Amino acid sequence: MVSTPTRPAAAPSGGTAAASRLRGWYRMFWSALEGNGRSRNGSTYYLILGSTLALTAIGIMMVLSASSVESIAAGESPYSAALKQGLFAAIGVFVMFVLSRVNVVWLKRFAWPAIFLAILLLGLVLLIGRSTLGNQNWIDVGPFTFQPSEAAKLALALWMATVLNRKAAFLSQWRHVLVPVVFPGAAVVLGLILAGNDLGTAMIIMIIMAAGLFFAGVRLYLFGIAGVALAIGTAVLAVTSPNRMCRILSWTGQTCSDGSDLNYQSTNGLYGLASGGWFGVGLGQSRQKYSWIPEAHNDFIFAIIGEELGLIGTIVVLILFAVLGTAIYRVVVAQQDLFHRVLAGAIMVWLLGQATVNMAVVTGLLPVIGLPLPFISYGGSALLMSLSAVGVVLSLARAQMAPDMQPKGLLRFGPAGFTRILRRKVVARRDGEATTAAPPAQASTARPAASKASATKASPAARKPPGTKQASTRQAATRQAAAKPASPAPTASAPRPSGTRTPSPKNPARKRTQT
Repeated sequence: MVSTPTRPAAAPSGGTAAASRLRGWYRMFWSALEGNGRSRNGSTYYLILGSTLALTAIGIMMVLSASSVESIAAGESPYSAALKQGLFAAIGVFVMFVLSRVNVVWLKRFAWPAIFLAILLLGLVLLIGRSTLGNQNWIDVGPFTFQPSEAAKLALALWMATVLNRKAAFLSQWRHVLVPVVFPGAAVVLGLILAGNDLGTAMIIMIIMAAGLFFAGVRLYLFGIAGVALAIGTAVLAVTSPNRMCRILSWTGQTCSDGSDLNYQSTNGLYGLASGGWFGVGLGQSRQKYSWIPEAHNDFIFAIIGEELGLIGTIVVLILFAVLGTAIYRVVVAQQDLFHRVLAGAIMVWLLGQATVNMAVVTGLLPVIGLPLPFISYGGSALLMSLSAVGVVLSLARAQMAPDMQPKGLLRFGPAGFTRILRRKVVARRDGEATTAAPPAQASTARPAASKASATKASPAARKPPGTKQASTRQAATRQAAAKPASPAPTASAPRPSGTRTPSPKNPARKRTQT
């Protein structure tokens, strides 16, 4: 029989090899981004925790640097703003750790009260609130001020997740998508914020609403319709407001009708970033914070970071936000429950979207919009709500961890606690391997011999001199059983001989011998 020669496989062409290599890199990227189940060892939890605490610490430090000059000029202590920020940071970190130990499912019962309370507070802002720089956002509470629109972000995310989870079977119908999530829920919150002339916060509210609907699996054509409607609405709001129209004209390099330059803040922010160079002018040595940049410790604090810490400092901040976003994304894609996925996804888009808009405004990529940089800009309400939102995500990340890896107490966290957990797992694995490697036959043979030798040595009858009266057989057996050490439980390698009884755990001396 003659065999037919086979045709050699053709070598892949250059284009096919490049495409396969590109697909391999693409899969590798998403595999690394999603974690591939590595969140079971706690890496996702500690990435979220570490990046959040690092950003908060940087924020307190930069608030102290950026606000000291204006505080001294106002006759106040140069540490006043930093101390307030530190106080809210301490409260926020405590709330974050409490929420990280709470089952997120329990938060469902607070969804409707939270959204009603947020709407009530937003209405009170319009009645008794304080207006600053054209925005009416704050309510004075003693020596502190509270911004209800920041609390409305978290309340809206929780409420949307609860409602969409209940209507999961009907989300293919546009009526159930719009009612009550979009109308009247998010529309009422959005309208009250716009009534206070806060376009930046209204933009974040719309982003949170869109993120919740997206992670709920709503049909994509609805987003196209909503995008067209929002574009028309934004154009109408810009044209009908001279202030907003002047901001847009200043951003494009034109001059307003009254000759004012509302892009002044952004221009000086770019000067600060440019003068910082690679390594900055030094911490606390900024020139632009000397009233050249209004609200330098608030919306434009990223420019002060670039000036004092240079390009290296801004890259560190960007990397920390990237780590935070990647870790939260791992939590989102691992969720099977709709409520958990929508809540974590809305929080992720809220924090990263707000940070992106703030940095884009400082670098001149967007017109000036009043939005704080999460965890870094001055503002107790924004910091407290951001840390609370991270606490909710930490609860979901903690639930993904293996049970023996989950941090239990509020004080057992951080790299030291994580190292102790890993060390215990390594020791337990080594002990298991040593037990498996030990030969069971030798252990089972040596155990009865040792027991027999100890019993013979401990028997009082063997030490009695000759001529004494021996005790009865039953008494000797009783004393022997009392002096004999408890033998280990029988294993599969050394079965207990038939015909013997296991002594009672309460009184081993009552063991009876078989005759």
